Amino acid sequence: MTPPLHLSLAGQAVEALRELVLTGEITPGARVNEVELAARLGISRGPLREAIRHLASEGLLVLVPHRGAHVPAANPADVRALFELRTALECAAAELAASRRTDVDVARLREVCAESRRSYQAGGRFPYRLDLAFHQALLDAARSPDIAGQVRLAQQRVILLRAGVRDDPPHQQASLDDHDALVAAVAAGDPSRASEAMRKHLARVCAQMLTSLA
Repeated sequence: MTPPLHLSLAGQAVEALRELVLTGEITPGARVNEVELAARLGISRGPLREAIRHLASEGLLVLVPHRGAHVPAANPADVRALFELRTALECAAAELAASRRTDVDVARLREVCAESRRSYQAGGRFPYRLDLAFHQALLDAARSPDIAGQVRLAQQRVILLRAGVRDDPPHQQASLDDHDALVAAVAAGDPSRASEAMRKHLARVCAQMLTSLA
């Protein structure tokens, strides 16, 4: 269970540290240097330690007593377990989205898909923040806050593990195509089709990550 953030300074420290971890500025396997980070963020070590504990509760850091915290490195077992969780949660979310979506939801999903393609074609790199925006739009359409909260935690752990995974243009293009298929199923109001589209998408993403790690 994620501990409450009862201090605004601690909350700011959490978001600053989260950004450093998810962007790879603190690399997988690297130890969190509290003295250096506190100086960099302009805070005392108390709020920083609270932020470290919070991110450890989310799985973004590993906290070892008397040895400090480090960023976890990807391994096949962790990837498989994480995608088992994502599949269970996000297939359910896809079904709910197909059942509960509105015209506004469908328009938002299509908008993010189009923006993702434009960004990818312009920059040559997969737009991971837009990928998160797509999955968030799907969760919004599902209207299940409990599922959404758990999915977001799992998704950021995937971003963390991706830090050690090389780019794969055919896979990235296929991910954009997967998103289009998901939108079509949701727009058609077909829960089983939406769930199967999500299952295939996540299975392929998992396989690509495992191949890269190997």
